[in-house]
Amino acid sequence: MALNMGTLFVVPTPVGNMEDITARALRVLREADLVLAEDTRTSGNLLRHFDIHRPMLSFHKFNEHQTVANIVARLMGGERMALVSDAGTPGISDPGFLLVREAAKAGVEVVTLPGATAFVPALVSSGLPCDRFAFEGFLPQKKGRQTRLDELRCEPRTLVFYESPHRVVRLLEQLAETFGPERPVSVSREISKLHEEHVRGSVADVLDHFRQEEPRGEFVIIVGGYTAPAEKPETNEAGAPAAEQAPRPLSKYQRKQLIKESKL
Repeated sequence: MALNMGTLFVVPTPVGNMEDITARALRVLREADLVLAEDTRTSGNLLRHFDIHRPMLSFHKFNEHQTVANIVARLMGGERMALVSDAGTPGISDPGFLLVREAAKAGVEVVTLPGATAFVPALVSSGLPCDRFAFEGFLPQKKGRQTRLDELRCEPRTLVFYESPHRVVRLLEQLAETFGPERPVSVSREISKLHEEHVRGSVADVLDHFRQEEPRGEFVIIVGGYTAPAEKPETNEAGAPAAEQAPRPLSKYQRKQLIKESKL
């Protein structure tokens, strides 16, 4: 890596509560030559809240392919940049992956700070196993949506989805149809905000809740993994366990052993 190369800092920002930002994140933002923001208005409010005054450049999913080459060139020229999204960690269902990949490919140092993200509190609060999980983020809105759910039906790990409020009921209906109405689920909304809520139960119970209560805010849906049904013991015609049926024929070795014992 050239000595004059800059650094790309990936900086998580609060998903709701301003107190969730870290001291390190604030320092990096204050020291950055440029802040790359998903929405400069949203990030501008954050910077002003903490009395930070740094130049900003809009960087989002609609312009990242057109701007990434120029940004990487500036990083290679020695600039220190901080990448932020509207909320949470850039790259997690937000722009960021493309820039990180191209910066790393060019030999630019990429430093990702630990910090806020919506799905970790939702997962830990769900009461479902969180030692192994699969993060799915947002499902396709139309094409491929049902296909992906079909593929995940027998996934044994806990599943994590993001969803917008106007599609939450639809997703729960699809989960009931594909995974079964009794699959355990926890639906979290407004993580770290004033009206944070976690609704736990079977898919059928949670679906009924949100059919009665209009979904509001941003949602994280945690779904319990697939568990194979216990095998039922085989029974005979009378209904007795198969173990009580006539014993299996003896093997050749067993017959020889019986003959030897009978001669003793």
